[in-house]
Amino acid sequence: MMTKDLQKRVIFGGIALLFFIPTVMVGGVFFQIVIGLIAMLGVHELLKMKGLETATFEGALAMLAAFVLTLPIEDYLPYLPADGNMIAYGLIVLTLMGTTVLAQNYNYEDVVYPIASSFYVGLGFHSLVDARIAGIDKVLLALFIVWATDSGAYLVGSQFGKRKLMPTVSPNKTVEGSLGGILSAVVVTVLFMIIDRSVAGGHGFFAMIFFTILFSIAGQFGDLVESAIKRHFGVKDSGKFIPGHGGVLDRFDSLIFVFPLMHFLGLF
Repeated sequence: MMTKDLQKRVIFGGIALLFFIPTVMVGGVFFQIVIGLIAMLGVHELLKMKGLETATFEGALAMLAAFVLTLPIEDYLPYLPADGNMIAYGLIVLTLMGTTVLAQNYNYEDVVYPIASSFYVGLGFHSLVDARIAGIDKVLLALFIVWATDSGAYLVGSQFGKRKLMPTVSPNKTVEGSLGGILSAVVVTVLFMIIDRSVAGGHGFFAMIFFTILFSIAGQFGDLVESAIKRHFGVKDSGKFIPGHGGVLDRFDSLIFVFPLMHFLGLF
């Protein structure tokens, strides 16, 4: 029998998927704007964890920076250069740097955190948008690799886990669970390759197996990075974006690391 907390997780998780999956399917500008707004929420969560107010000029600029870094704004404004989003992001970062002159008691060390937060979140979500432009199969592959990694790690870790992976960062994760997550991700990729070879972006079968191992490790590392940030600031969840599931970063921390690596390795 499910507990109230588990019921809450299942219900709100289902609602979130009912919105997110059709949004991915639709794609286009609607999808990109939604992802841009989610990126802004991610930066909001990082600022709040540090105790910073987001309803400030600096906070608004940091969230806007993640938004423009996420979107391919050169597609909307043809007069912009091919890397229009990077140029726009850079200009906002320079404006943020300018607040060290215009605002009292706001120095270089203060401004580095919101800049780093906007880049960390914006880069990952930008790669998600690029993946969707390349094809929905790329997005689904990444999603299923991360979900398989999480599920495999939990199932194997809970049954056979003995050696702690990184106890100072995430005490419940085990080496056995991590390996189980990698194996599960490989199985998912094999199934994808059987159904749709084009998802490999021209890479061979064995190259994709190797890449999947890297993606699974990257996803787990992204989760550990978020755990380290939360542990540093003494919070359980990054936010309350989805009741029972935590914040944006709790749901997308793995994908933020996986999508840029997929892009780098030429899958899209």
